[in-house]
Amino acid sequence: MEKVLALLLVALAVVYAVPDPRGIIINLENGELCVNSAQCKSKCCRHDAVLSLARCEPKASENSECSAKTLYGVYKKCPCERGLTCEGDKTIMGSITNTNFGICNDAGRSRE
Repeated sequence: MEKVLALLLVALAVVYAVPDPRGIIINLENGELCVNSAQCKSKCCRHDAVLSLARCEPKASENSECSAKTLYGVYKKCPCERGLTCEGDKTIMGSITNTNFGICNDAGRSRE
C-alpha cells in the first residue's frame, strides 16, 4: 500500500512539473516583451523606436505597412501575413538601417 501511495505521489509530481505550453522565453503571445522574432507565436517582435521595448505583434495585413526582412530579429514594421508579399525596398542597406518598408499585397492579385 505504501508503494502504491508513493508511486501515485511521484506520478502527480510529474504531471504538475510539465511546463505551460505558452512558455516564458518562446511561444509568446502578442503584447508580451521579446528580444527576437523567433520568440513570438506570430514571428514578429516589433519596436517603435531604437530605445523602446520590443513586443510581439501580429503580422501585417493586406494594404498595411510592412518590412521585407530584418537582420536583427526585431522589426519596425511587421512582415506580411501568409499569402501576402511586402512590395517595397528590399536592399541590404534598407535591412541594415531597418528602413526597408513597403505595403503588403496579395501575391495572386498583383499578378493579374
